[in-house]
Amino acid sequence: MSTTAAAAIYLVHLNPMTNAHKSIISTLKKDHRVYIFPVRFIKDGLEVNTRSFPFSYELRKQMVESVFGGSVTVLPDYTFYAPYNKYMPPFLSSRSWELRNQIITQINEERFVSYTGDKAERLMLKAYRLNPLKADRLEVSASSVKEKLYRQVVEGGTDEEWCGKVPEVVAEIIKKNWNIVDKFARTEDSTMRVMGMKFPKEGYK
Repeated sequence: MSTTAAAAIYLVHLNPMTNAHKSIISTLKKDHRVYIFPVRFIKDGLEVNTRSFPFSYELRKQMVESVFGGSVTVLPDYTFYAPYNKYMPPFLSSRSWELRNQIITQINEERFVSYTGDKAERLMLKAYRLNPLKADRLEVSASSVKEKLYRQVVEGGTDEEWCGKVPEVVAEIIKKNWNIVDKFARTEDSTMRVMGMKFPKEGYK
């Protein structure tokens, strides 16, 4: 990992925060000041949550800070405002560049890199001049953890296999907010994928 950059930008879903996220952030912290931007979707001033994006920004921020305290900076500026289709197509939409700039303005350091384990996302970060690091995707995705959470609700069991996939303090936050898991477990996933990116259907147009 390069030591020439003072800051590292991590654009991420964190739904929920997993041990893989913890490992990524811990690695970035070795050489950089880390800025974490959990994605938000806002319509009429309210955050839109779905089966794919169940946990609010505030809860996801709490998850990160429960593990890392004040040693990282968590910010709300990775925010899409409805209608989200105004951000498409990437690179050609002025709204997408506004989003890029509202993220960059929060970085105090002159030099920075960004992180993703996804090859397609890395190309996008490169096009936006966000200096992506070369990195491999770590195992245990948030999606697989969510499905284990939902399965526990639907099947009515007490098997908490998912607990081993997230930091212990994050597991406690999820348990304290189990009503959210219960709410989305039996709902259809009201999200859509556009050019490799997932958006809530509500507010897309």
